[in-house]
Amino acid sequence: MATVIVRRGLAGLSGAVFGALAQFSLVVVVTRAYPAAEAGAFFTATALALMAAGIAKLDAGNGLIYFIARAKTYHYRGISGYLRAALVPCVVVAGGAAAVLYPRLGPLAGLLPVMVTADVLLAATRGFGALRPTVLLDGVLLPAGQLLLVGGVALAGCAAWWLPPAWGAAYVPVLLLAAAGLRGRVPRTPYLPGTGRDLWRHTGPRSLAGAIQAVFQRVDIVIVAALAGPAQAAVYTAATRFRVVGQLANQGLAQAVQAGLVRALADGQRERAGELYQAATVWLVLLTWPVWLAYACLAPWVLRVFGPSYGSAAPVALVLAGTMMVATACGMVDVVLTAAGHTGASLANLLAAIGCTVLLDLALIPSHGALGAVAGWSGGVIVKNLLPLWQLHRRYGLHPFGRHTLAALRVRNRVAGW
Repeated sequence: MATVIVRRGLAGLSGAVFGALAQFSLVVVVTRAYPAAEAGAFFTATALALMAAGIAKLDAGNGLIYFIARAKTYHYRGISGYLRAALVPCVVVAGGAAAVLYPRLGPLAGLLPVMVTADVLLAATRGFGALRPTVLLDGVLLPAGQLLLVGGVALAGCAAWWLPPAWGAAYVPVLLLAAAGLRGRVPRTPYLPGTGRDLWRHTGPRSLAGAIQAVFQRVDIVIVAALAGPAQAAVYTAATRFRVVGQLANQGLAQAVQAGLVRALADGQRERAGELYQAATVWLVLLTWPVWLAYACLAPWVLRVFGPSYGSAAPVALVLAGTMMVATACGMVDVVLTAAGHTGASLANLLAAIGCTVLLDLALIPSHGALGAVAGWSGGVIVKNLLPLWQLHRRYGLHPFGRHTLAALRVRNRVAGW
């Protein structure tokens, strides 16, 4: 089991590493090619688009993973109906969001349905146990396409308002290829009565949680732009860009083990669920802590890559690194909690986290700018991880570290040739 986790986890992490490097490079290109105010306006627009897409997804992707993984025993009977039941509401909500946000986002708003549909289809492939489409399309093709398109706009000397639609256009090939890859996996079966009701009964509470999670991940950039101006938003985005390393690493491991967690907890195999959780946690720590320690030590020099004025944001990087080390030590607690079916508890945790973030942001950003924003984000991240950690301990006796940690480390040694 540990060997399978490592193999699939490394596949997910390879895409995560490439995606993180591509996103970091994109920020460097924009901050070097455009004034801080214009760069900040671009980062604010993309953050707003990702927030809107995260809300419009309604967490349907995780709902599909849950039902597809459970339906494997019945040869995926009725899964095509679940796919339709998931996609239609998401596309409708994304279309409404595009209409509302068009005055603010311009052509990028029209790509919101594309962004949402691509994400839901990729999630469905993971429900079938296929991680490769997500790694190649979301982890490699999408960030590479965004870097090339945005870099092309900057190299051509185009006005900054071309940046957001160039960034969003990279989702079009991802959608087309994800649909083509899923087509051969979904069996054509009759629509079963109650399919939509079952899907949204499970996903409904998580839809709100998914929306809050999308807001939580990027609301700080929008608040910084609103309270301290787009130039401070650019500084904050540059200094916190490395947090995508932790987010993508966690995402890569979660994609590798989520379907297995759902099946293990549905079958009452608590020991197997604990093995998956602990193996994923130790790999997350081993692969990300060196990055955070290096970033904390080298931040004053690394940040100057974005431009001479960005080096002063080193305190922001220190808070970021310490917070991410605490978060990764907790493991993918929210994924385990939702895999166990506790979507309501996950929603309450996210509400507490975003409430903490917004209150701290409003109190600290006007006087401390980017440093106040990272402090608010840090408080929310700690709440978001410690609450589900306590809930998993109380309900299932699950812990991020334990005897399965040693087994995962032995697999690491064999992989490394030790």
